[in-house]
Amino acid sequence: MSKPAVHPVIKFHLLFPFPLKERLRLKRFIKELAIREGRSPDRLDYIFCSDDYLHDINMRFLQHDDLTDIITFDLSEHKNSIKGEIYISIERVRENALVFKTGFVRELHRVMFHGILHLLGYGDKTPGEKKRMRSKEDECLELYASLK
Repeated sequence: MSKPAVHPVIKFHLLFPFPLKERLRLKRFIKELAIREGRSPDRLDYIFCSDDYLHDINMRFLQHDDLTDIITFDLSEHKNSIKGEIYISIERVRENALVFKTGFVRELHRVMFHGILHLLGYGDKTPGEKKRMRSKEDECLELYASLK
């Protein structure tokens, strides 16, 4: 049985090119968020991709034939540590930013925090879970903004 990483590994993979700013700050915040929730980040891979790439993953692994902004795979081996892959469609994030009348960066951060919240055990299937998830996303956005 392996132990959680002493130094968490959080990586950003840009399969769809776009300017991802504040990478170190985002990594620190994500690590601290996990620790605040009583978990230890082991390895997190954020994969930023296109609609087509994420649609293919959605079809192959979840049998869903629709576009989505994020898919999260929990690969954790221990209940106290986090290991996972978070796939984010940059095209969906851009579209959603327009639909929800928010900035691209804010919507990107919301989706990034949404992914880690899933790995921390927050769901979004029922109306109650969706409300709680949205509240936690908003809390994360406010906290992240306050830490500048």
